[in-house]
Amino acid sequence: MSDSQKAALASLESGKPVGHDTPFVYNVEVDSEAKAKRVRLFSVAAPHMRAFHLSWINFFMTFLATFAPASLIPIIREDLSLTKNQLGTAGTTTVVGAIFARIFMGVTLDIMGPRFGSALIMCMFAAPVFLFALISDASAFAGMRFLIGICLANFVCCQQWVGSMFNVKIVGTANAITAGWGNAGGGATQIIMPAIYEGIRNGGVPAFEAWRWAFFVPGGIFLVLGLLTWMTGWDAPRGDYRVLKANGEMATLKGSTWRLIKVGLFNYRTWVMMFNYGYCFGVELTVDNIIVTYLYDKYKMDLVTAGGLGALFGLMNVFSRPSGGMISDLIAIPFGMRGRIWALFIIQFLGGLFCLAMGFTETLAATIAIMIIFSIFCQQACGATYGVVPFVSRRSYGVVAGLVGAGGNLGAVITQVIFFSGSPGSPVLSKDDGLIWMGVMIMGVSCTLVFVHFPMWGSMFFPGNGSSEEDYYLNEWSAEEIAMGLHSTSMKFAMESRSQRGFKASEALTASMKLPMEVDSVSQNTSISPEDVAIPAVDAK
Repeated sequence: MSDSQKAALASLESGKPVGHDTPFVYNVEVDSEAKAKRVRLFSVAAPHMRAFHLSWINFFMTFLATFAPASLIPIIREDLSLTKNQLGTAGTTTVVGAIFARIFMGVTLDIMGPRFGSALIMCMFAAPVFLFALISDASAFAGMRFLIGICLANFVCCQQWVGSMFNVKIVGTANAITAGWGNAGGGATQIIMPAIYEGIRNGGVPAFEAWRWAFFVPGGIFLVLGLLTWMTGWDAPRGDYRVLKANGEMATLKGSTWRLIKVGLFNYRTWVMMFNYGYCFGVELTVDNIIVTYLYDKYKMDLVTAGGLGALFGLMNVFSRPSGGMISDLIAIPFGMRGRIWALFIIQFLGGLFCLAMGFTETLAATIAIMIIFSIFCQQACGATYGVVPFVSRRSYGVVAGLVGAGGNLGAVITQVIFFSGSPGSPVLSKDDGLIWMGVMIMGVSCTLVFVHFPMWGSMFFPGNGSSEEDYYLNEWSAEEIAMGLHSTSMKFAMESRSQRGFKASEALTASMKLPMEVDSVSQNTSISPEDVAIPAVDAK
């Protein structure tokens, strides 16, 4: 181990994060990677909980801004004389931009750090939010919705940042809470933006000007949050990426960027998870786009009522997506990774079943009841997905998170075009028929989870082959990088990941295996014991 690495490990014992000269004491118990073992919801202390709260608030605002135009469609449509086809095209372009942006952001985060990525998105995309107030025709409307939609790439920052701050036994819970609260912005915007518009209009501003001024509110918040993220956040528990690389804790070997990309890109588990995320989060985006029109047309209600009822689907994210992550973490205690995969399969399959059922309903009460149940399972599946994703790759977590996140947007585009666009190239289906066939597709895609197999943990139907976590994560590094000691963080993660064998298997394994590297004093208390079972740990201290 190099002198710089020894200094980095010693910093954890001394309470000094890498790159900081003043002593620092974490306000929560940490593991061998300095990741928090608890989620303290009412704390904003650096680095763990500050990253937690900045992540979800930034993501919430990107969701709010992305769907803000949809919340004001009645007045914008009248002002710009937009047709139904033009509105449909703009709705599709909204989620297209984030597909490639999320992939690019995944690579960027692994190189530059999540703090940089999140701050960059918030500052850069404040501009199109402001400029939306200047649009004057259908082309500008679709173009600006495309640009604003790119900021949904902040989801990757959110998941990578939080995933790097919390222990493997609660990472599903932490990821799901931040993503769920962020996703709720899609429902909240249906209430917030009309309220801002009405407030401005009631102040004496004409209606066709009031909606334009309303966009200055989220635009200004974007700038404030971007600067706050840049100035107060940390990339990782031990410091910023720039300093970690300078101290030898992160790979800086020439050519390591391509290997970083390749590790995530050529892991088949990435693509299976991407495919499935397209039919939980992608379905959620699709329903966000069609639910208000569906209720308005089918039950002949006014737009305000339809908007309020439609907002319920998105607002369920406040608790439904977090509960999916919690279920994943809880089931992993006795059943490990195999339990996580089974939980995701069951939840997502049930979501497809209720999506199908919604297409057969004929009364408003039944539709709303089934829609709420459908939304719970759909969003729980999103949370459970990111209970598995952090384990696909340690080295290329950002790349994997980016690709899987992009799958969500891609799935939204595919389902929108196939089932709800009514274009000449796709079947012209009623929205009821579209929901039925989308439900069938969700259930079919869920079955591909049987192919997700980890050699050390197994899959839905087959156990692991007895190999170790160290073997799996060590394969992501070249011999030269291993010789330089750049793999040490992956080995710490591998040790923490032994819990994914399940409680009994981990207990037996801890007694018979030793980590093949130097371990600091904090890591001595990381074996699984009955006292560790009280997770996911979420408190309000």
